[in-house]
Amino acid sequence: MEARPSSPVVGVSLCDSAPLLWRVQDLRVVRSRGLVGALLGSLPRTPRQNVRLGRPLLLLPEEERLLTDRHAAAAPGDQQDGGGVELDLQVQQHQEDQQRSYEEQKVLALEDRKSALLRAMTSHTGSGAGDEALQGRLEALDRSFTFPSSALAVQLSTARAGLSYCPEAQDFLRADRPIRGRAEQSGDTTRYQVFRDLRGRGFYLTSAGKFGGDFLVYPGDPLRFHAHFIAVCLSLHASVCLLDVLAAARLGSNVKKTVLFCSPGPDRVLYTSVQWSGMV
Repeated sequence: MEARPSSPVVGVSLCDSAPLLWRVQDLRVVRSRGLVGALLGSLPRTPRQNVRLGRPLLLLPEEERLLTDRHAAAAPGDQQDGGGVELDLQVQQHQEDQQRSYEEQKVLALEDRKSALLRAMTSHTGSGAGDEALQGRLEALDRSFTFPSSALAVQLSTARAGLSYCPEAQDFLRADRPIRGRAEQSGDTTRYQVFRDLRGRGFYLTSAGKFGGDFLVYPGDPLRFHAHFIAVCLSLHASVCLLDVLAAARLGSNVKKTVLFCSPGPDRVLYTSVQWSGMV
């Protein structure tokens, strides 16, 4: 039986199928594993800027899948791992707190409705028939009052609730359903095989959409190094137009990077580097 690793379990939230990390400890864990992601959130004290961003951290589909393959991400219903049990307990606690809040708000809403009727009763002290009708409505209100769940006021977590850097911070934003199953994960196999192989060689990878490729490949942490390569993922027997090869090489030359054509083979990934050397 394969032994499960003792490394921390990462809770991945899903927002419209996008894998997000909210907790500081989760960000530290994935960074220590060489996964970079992209910060999306604004800072609480400077929300009207996009130069310095904060949580949540958006993972690439390949980063999410790599965490799953290495058993570092919490899978739904995973009771063999202590982290999965802890997630289930926190989800249950959240649901209980939400139900308790619903009951409290229902009582408050009923009291507000009664107060409105009582004010109406005191304004019609001269009419006995009106007072009797209002008194009947007040009694019927206790029996028939309903409070829809859609009217529940939900308190959103902020920098003062669950988002602090203290170890004892409450994990309000830990996911109900932390990570997708293998069948739900997006991203094609070719990209993932290339990502896994390059990461296994010690490179750091980020998205290269604005450079016309699949990944930017860094020799070390992107905070310390510039990217050296633009990885373009292709199937092994795919045909490539010569003009596309020239365009990719020219773009790589303009941004001082080498273009890598990456093709997963039966036993290893094949790499072909392309650099622009000028027209003859």
